[in-house]
Parts: sequence; C-alpha cells; structure tokens
Amino acid sequence: MRFKTVLFFVSAFLLISVSVSAQTEIKLKKKDRKRDIEMVTTDGTIILRLSDSTPLHRDNFLWLVKSHYYDSLLFHRVIQYFMIQGGDPDSKHAAAGKPLGEGDLPYMVPSEFRVTIFHKRGVLAAAREGDDVNPKKASSATQFYIVQGKKYTDHMLDSVEINRLKRKIPEDQREIYKTVGGTPFLDMNYTIFGEVVSGMETVDKIAAEKTSKGDDLDRPINNVRILSARLIKRKKSY
Repeated sequence: MRFKTVLFFVSAFLLISVSVSAQTEIKLKKKDRKRDIEMVTTDGTIILRLSDSTPLHRDNFLWLVKSHYYDSLLFHRVIQYFMIQGGDPDSKHAAAGKPLGEGDLPYMVPSEFRVTIFHKRGVLAAAREGDDVNPKKASSATQFYIVQGKKYTDHMLDSVEINRLKRKIPEDQREIYKTVGGTPFLDMNYTIFGEVVSGMETVDKIAAEKTSKGDDLDRPINNVRILSARLIKRKKSY
C-alpha cells in the first residue's frame, strides 16, 4: 500500500486543525460510534461498519466522513482479486493518466493489530508506508482499502505461513480463507478497522474495472468516484 510519507503522529480521536470542505471544527458524538457509513460511488453503494476493537482508526475515519473528506475522491488503485484503495486527496481533481497514491494529511494513526481480526473478504483496512520508512507500521490518515481477495487452498495457506507470515494461521481463519476468501498475507501488518455489511457486489464491480498499465499503474481507466460518504442509522441486519 503506497502513499506519501507523512510528518508526525497524533491520536486519531483528537481534532485536527485541517480545512476540510467547510471551514469548521467537526466533533464526534458518542452516538456516531454506533452508526454505519454509507459510501455512494459511481459503481454503486457500499455500507461499512467500523470496529470498536480499533478505536483510534474508528474515530479517525468517522471524523473524516463527518467532515465530508471523502466526497468526490477516487478509488485510485484497483487490483482484481486483491483490493480496492481510495482516500488520496490529490485524486479529487486529478487529470486522466496522473499517477496517484501520494496524497495524505500530515499525521499517522498508530497501528492497532488484533489477532482476532483478519483479512477476510470485505474488510476495511488502512493503507500505510512500507516498513523501511515506517517500522512501527502506523497507518495513513486518510487512505484505506477494502479487500476483495480470493479463495485459498491449504497448500497456498501453508506457503503464506512459511514465506510471509512466519506464523500459523488459526484454523477458524484458515477455513474462512478457503471458503470465503481474503488476503491472508496482509494479516498483522495492516490495521483492519471495519468491514462491508452490504454492497460487496459494488466492491466486485470496482475491482473488475479496467486499469492502467502505465505510469498511473492500477488506476481505473474510467474514474470510479466516491460521490458521498455519510453516517447512517445502523440496521440490525442487511
């Protein structure tokens, strides 16, 4: 997951002095943490539910959504059977063919790894700079990805354990990777902070978009834009 190296850390629950659309300070309310997020895109609608197990990332994302930060941004990096990535502020007015993925806000969110939260199909996670410049694996302030993933065999999972994770994947998680799919090689390296509760067909549609092979590698040739992202009342089921 690539993007610009950012400058310093702040806790995600703190308000940040950044001008985002309206020039007003946006505050989170307790009830906001019990709401879902409706993300309307040019390819359809995705409903996201954030995890209380990762409160720094949860509050940061809620604050950005309430600030209308994501409105009009692109899904600028799309790889089928892997993930779709958005949140680069430079994408809002980006010309066709422009490489993206370097934009951000000037802070990072400390990592919040949880062994019980893993990269199954449909999870929402934070992009970040690589380990060479970011050894603590802190997250981008704004860039996120949604996992489309693929199904794995036992042999494939064994290889991921040996060559990528250097640890065993719990049996219950292995079963989900085999039957539902995901991206197991990212586990405990990128913070997962939510999941899609409705609209995976939209994720699949975005992931299937034709993408560039040029300097703007993996950017959809036809822009896939987030038309709006807003908090909505949480339903018991979808």
